[in-house]
Amino acid sequence: KSLPYIDFDQLPDNIPVTANIGDIEEKKGFIYYFRFVIEVKTKGGSKYLIYRRYREFFNLHQILEAKYSPENGEKPGPNTCVLPSLPGKVYIGNKQEIAESRIPELNNYMKKLLGLPTWFVLDEDLRMFFYQTEQDSQHQPRALRRLRPPTRKVKTVKPKMDLFSSPRAEAMFDFRGSGKAELNLKRGEVIFLLRRVNADWLEGTVNNQTGIFPESFVKIIKPLPDSDSEGEGGGHTYSCLRCFMLTPSGVDARDVCVQEDLTIQPTYKDLLSRMRNVFQVDDIALNYRDPEGDLIRILDDEDIQLMIKESRRQQGKVKRPVNQFPWELHVTMTSDLSVYNTEA
Repeated sequence: KSLPYIDFDQLPDNIPVTANIGDIEEKKGFIYYFRFVIEVKTKGGSKYLIYRRYREFFNLHQILEAKYSPENGEKPGPNTCVLPSLPGKVYIGNKQEIAESRIPELNNYMKKLLGLPTWFVLDEDLRMFFYQTEQDSQHQPRALRRLRPPTRKVKTVKPKMDLFSSPRAEAMFDFRGSGKAELNLKRGEVIFLLRRVNADWLEGTVNNQTGIFPESFVKIIKPLPDSDSEGEGGGHTYSCLRCFMLTPSGVDARDVCVQEDLTIQPTYKDLLSRMRNVFQVDDIALNYRDPEGDLIRILDDEDIQLMIKESRRQQGKVKRPVNQFPWELHVTMTSDLSVYNTEA
């Protein structure tokens, strides 16, 4: 049974008709990645921005292929159509260059996708992809280089920083950041403070690099004004994950801060990759504690979902800082099975 023909004029006003990538933005999540800033225009004439990573394009394409790709590629049947081709996955290379090179290909992909028959454009998954979520609407775009009209380059003169009135700190110890969000500090360097991330971490600038660092490694020379102390000073919001490495010699506890919403459900692969980086060990297993306090080994994305669900149930019972994830990771050596409660 084929779907009825739908005239374009009968489509609802909120249907996306065009979508163009305005820029790419780096996101320092559990792994760092780039996402595309996309300007969507609807049939009703409204315009808004959405933020999507390549992985989301890839997932959408797989869903649409499963629903609509003709079994015989040459002869589309009713309710099937030949989808445009999506640029393939790239596993090696500079992430920024890969993202930049994908812009024209993805623009072409979206143009062809939204130009397919009207019944296809009404697809629920397609509409959800182009729909502006609450997080999309709250995010401030940074540049939108590709949506701006071309302008003459004007030489900007940077105002000289008044070094003596700026909030600043001096590094008392060397600190090596684990991941792109964290600064590397050398003893004696002066860091200009931007804001407080949480009780233990600050955000600042040193050697033209901006990032976060633990307050315990520095001596504050001039403190931040109170308004910036709890992260109201704009900038990015960081969420912190408490993680523990359990070894026969003891427990190593760390806070890993990422530019992600507290509600995110990271992938198993991303978390494993980040924990290997933080603890500098490859042969590790990820675990969480159940309400009885027993360790449960995490093996895939479904286990991550279970861990997050479980932590939400327990949420009121544990007092945590406002920007700390409600779940915690316990990292063990893969071969160490002694940490599990195997009593019947």
